[in-house]
Amino acid sequence: MPRLDYFAPGVYVEEIDRGSRPIEGVPTNIAAFVGFTEDIRNGAELFKPMLVTTWSQYLQYFARPNSDGFTDFNAYLPFAVYGFFLNGGGRCWITSVGTHLPGTTPATRQTGLEIQTRSRLRPSLRFGLRPERSAQGSVTVEIRDSGPRALPEGTEGEPPANTGEYFSLVVKQGNDVLEQFDHLTMDAQAQPQVATYVVTALQESRWLQVTDISEVGRPLARRPANGQYNVTAPPAASRPERFSRDLEGIQDDRTGVRGIFEIDEVNMLACPDVWRAYEAGLMNIDQVHAVMELMLSMCEGSLSGDTPNPPNRMIVLDTPPDKNKPQEVAQWLDEFGRRSMFGALYYPWIKVANPRNGGQPILVPPCGHVMGVWSRTDETRGVYKAPANEVPRGVIGLAYDTNFREQELLNPRGINCIRKFPNRGIRIWGARTLVEPDKTEWRYISVRRLISYIEKSIELGTQWVVFEPNDEDLWARVKRTVSNFLERIWREGALYGLSPEQAFYVKCDAELNTPETMILGRLYVEVGVCPVRPAEFVIFRISQWTGNEGE
Repeated sequence: MPRLDYFAPGVYVEEIDRGSRPIEGVPTNIAAFVGFTEDIRNGAELFKPMLVTTWSQYLQYFARPNSDGFTDFNAYLPFAVYGFFLNGGGRCWITSVGTHLPGTTPATRQTGLEIQTRSRLRPSLRFGLRPERSAQGSVTVEIRDSGPRALPEGTEGEPPANTGEYFSLVVKQGNDVLEQFDHLTMDAQAQPQVATYVVTALQESRWLQVTDISEVGRPLARRPANGQYNVTAPPAASRPERFSRDLEGIQDDRTGVRGIFEIDEVNMLACPDVWRAYEAGLMNIDQVHAVMELMLSMCEGSLSGDTPNPPNRMIVLDTPPDKNKPQEVAQWLDEFGRRSMFGALYYPWIKVANPRNGGQPILVPPCGHVMGVWSRTDETRGVYKAPANEVPRGVIGLAYDTNFREQELLNPRGINCIRKFPNRGIRIWGARTLVEPDKTEWRYISVRRLISYIEKSIELGTQWVVFEPNDEDLWARVKRTVSNFLERIWREGALYGLSPEQAFYVKCDAELNTPETMILGRLYVEVGVCPVRPAEFVIFRISQWTGNEGE
């Protein structure tokens, strides 16, 4: 920056930034899912969002060790997340609402912390808190070197050799030592006068339960690694009468559905397990509608000014599992009655392989696979391309084969069909939002998402303007910055027009920024864009021609 004062004679070289600051487009393919998972571990918390970027990372947080990540009670969230990544999804946030259906007994299994052997190549022991200690917080388990027991005083003979297999285990809470067990071994046949098998010793523990999960081998090779390990209680499941409230969550606590909206980068959201809860009797249809309404209303909160950020999220909804026929789905949507440009509804449910049933098919909501297709289309074509006429990967069938006449009933209502075509496979064959029919400018998903992309990109790319001197020089710089960004996306094909002047305009002048508004510290910029829209109906008008007409 140039100096404002000069005292000594001389030549001064200064760098001056006179160019406009470019606006970088924001990501548009970051998803969020709310639902049941198989497990919650490695730092993930119940009802709180956790970022995952791959299916393998999902397994680290929400699956049991060495598991496939799906559940014994057929929760829909694992299928949705798997379908999202399979179809090209990038990163997503996961909020687990439990590891079993509230009111049911979870499957018997060993939970807790898994400790590796000293070679770090194989598992050794799994620790968990005893159920009666679960409410008293976590404890620290410390593994130390130890040795065999010494011979009793006065006993003749050679003392036992220290083979290196022996260790001590200390249970602590903070700085307080709760329990200590010495002269432990992984040898279940150890002589009591030499050492104690670790599982046998910890049967006397008031805090821990332990399982030997090591493979066969010598005790030295199966010995746990030294170190300190934190053992926590399994997450407390929601009660049936509180489940609907816990699912909604508390915004300030970053929990549930409301907590997801505190993550600014999320721009598409689904809650597939509202229908699993509905099937299990945990929620009635009105409670399901309330969750859907909440998600749509929170998206619309930005549009109405309730929240300061631009409206950059969309909700992907699924139809009820007990409404299979097109007439039933249309009737259900009329009963739901909610319309919003920030919602997209897909029908029917899709058939995928279920790893928990030998790969046999299972019907699941299509939201996760659809959001993966959204993400894939954004990457390969751009957010302005309608995410339709695309093949959802991993789908082996449909709950109902919709025909052309039936889609004529559904499409005008904003219900996007997934259809099976001869020789073309299964394709997403709809690209509409759930907006009111008379608001035709917001009819298409791609238009809504493109405008959100533009708004969010401009918001983040013009933060440098805040507190700058509000004068004509600033107006020109802002106009140039925004215009350069819009021209770039016009050249990519996102805006309609033969020239930039036909595709968009940016106005920032004295007409908008009067002395009165400047006194209030406000800078107004008016932007208009002409988005491209999908060719939903392709009409060829064909007639016979003799070749001599017009002569």
